[in-house]
Amino acid sequence: MPSLLAFCVLFLLPELAFSITRHYTFNVKSHNVTRLCNTKSIISVNGKFPGPQIVAREGDQVLVKVVNYVPNNITIHWHGIRQLRSGWSDGPGYITQCPIQTGQTYTYNFTITGQRGTLLWHAHISWLRATLYGPIIIFPRLNETYPFEKPYEEVPIIFGEWWNVDPEAVINQSLQTGAAPNVSDAYTMNGLPGPLYNCSSKDTFELKVKPGKTYMLRLINAALNDELFFGIANHTVHCHRNRRHLCQTLRHRHNSNPPFAFNYTGPPPNNTMVSKGTKAVVLPFNASVEVILQDTRFGNFDPNNDPAKFNLVDPIERNTVGVPSGGWVAFRFLADNPGVWFMHCHFDVHTSWGLRMAWIVLDGPQPNQKLPPPPSDLPKC
Repeated sequence: MPSLLAFCVLFLLPELAFSITRHYTFNVKSHNVTRLCNTKSIISVNGKFPGPQIVAREGDQVLVKVVNYVPNNITIHWHGIRQLRSGWSDGPGYITQCPIQTGQTYTYNFTITGQRGTLLWHAHISWLRATLYGPIIIFPRLNETYPFEKPYEEVPIIFGEWWNVDPEAVINQSLQTGAAPNVSDAYTMNGLPGPLYNCSSKDTFELKVKPGKTYMLRLINAALNDELFFGIANHTVHCHRNRRHLCQTLRHRHNSNPPFAFNYTGPPPNNTMVSKGTKAVVLPFNASVEVILQDTRFGNFDPNNDPAKFNLVDPIERNTVGVPSGGWVAFRFLADNPGVWFMHCHFDVHTSWGLRMAWIVLDGPQPNQKLPPPPSDLPKC
């Protein structure tokens, strides 16, 4: 009878049959790194730059114990992980958690639900993600495959930026003076600048390949303040996009507008009525939300005519989207995950200047639609 019962449980819950709990420990410490003939101390995880991989399968529970050995406050964000009812593990400093202070620990606890592919983890406080970052690799469930031929080899490639000085000093000086921060000294690939930079002929990422074989490159842009583009000379690259998500059922909702409207494509106004403060929008559970991100100078969004051009057949699902210079972007989402969610520009200089806000999604009526209480080890301010 016990064997029959166990069989029935596994039959009824097949998604649990091949899911496991994966444990990681992130020791955040300082160590010296030399790039561009310049040696400096950087903050990294487990002495690695870039940091270690998080590897899991769809459906797995992931526990990451972060131990802070440096003087800086630390938080880690799991960029792209949906964090269903686990908002306490999302990571933005002073949004979903107080930072992990020196000598303290915090265990991030989340389950990977309905996701597979390549994501990114990084520090989410000040500019510490300049060196605190690494890949998240999510494989399909056991006995499931990708919708393409299995590659001969899979290789994560992370783009980044390198400063010869402390990036924290760069942004602090910018905020004090009001001037734009100094740009980085080099772009990197897996932490290495490459042969085009001074003293870097040996600091070059190399991938040895075999003719006729197919390689899957897991590309991640971890640069702080730049869009970076990738190509391979004399080779064809096929891009396997993020999973799609149908959105035909979403309703139009325009809950919020700028308090002071002006012509974005006309001459810049003398006063855009910018004010300091904490900006958050409260959403009822399961609200359907449409957001327009409008840049300046060219191409105002037309609320009467442009929605007819929206792709509601096979829209791509994204965690980050580029707003074209002088244009606009429209996106929609269903507020079905209670908690506080940070929305911001992923150019850290813009976030530092205040291009950020938060969504507060209220609990739903059912027990599985409510945010659980905070964990006992959640850091305190």
